[in-house]
Amino acid sequence: MAGALTGAATGPSIDVLAVGVGPAAAAAGTATALARAAAEGRPCTLVVSAGIGGGFQPDAPVGSLVVADEITVADLGAETPEGFTPVTELGFGAVTHRPPPSLVRELADACGAATGTVLTVSTVTGSAERAAALRRRHPRALAEAMEGFGVAEAAVLHGLPVLEIRAVSNPVGPRDRAAWRIGDALSALSDAFGKFAPVLRSCTTHDDR
Repeated sequence: MAGALTGAATGPSIDVLAVGVGPAAAAAGTATALARAAAEGRPCTLVVSAGIGGGFQPDAPVGSLVVADEITVADLGAETPEGFTPVTELGFGAVTHRPPPSLVRELADACGAATGTVLTVSTVTGSAERAAALRRRHPRALAEAMEGFGVAEAAVLHGLPVLEIRAVSNPVGPRDRAAWRIGDALSALSDAFGKFAPVLRSCTTHDDR
């Protein structure tokens, strides 16, 4: 899910849209929505990627909230004899977008969320080995999901700041559907939006303090 803060004569409003599964669908859906809003004379000022995701244990337990201070794509790159090499080390592209730090702090304080890296993956982690490998490469990672980096890519191309918020529905690691708590995570996310919607609506500037 992605949301966009748009301007209007009566003040800012929040548009919500479902952008599909995975970074490609998220990027395409977000870019289309941003272009349409601009064409209609109500350009967006902030983009938010929100949903559920896996949490790296024990730092992000099931039911907790994570606000990303870094949105990083974990599997964009190449496998080499020395291991995985991110696309940036191959000499092109980007793998991380950084939301406005002051806004990250405000939202985390408003809903009691942890802050850290949220990884974007195209394949959900299903083994302890992959979870450990991701954590070695990204020691600040708290959660993984499938859309944040795609949303961020679209936002950045439109010159807009971006946020990512995740409610943890399951541990990152061996796939065990019986351990998933999707309902609890969605409830936590809904409660969080009630707390930080006023923060989003009051945003007029974004800095990097």
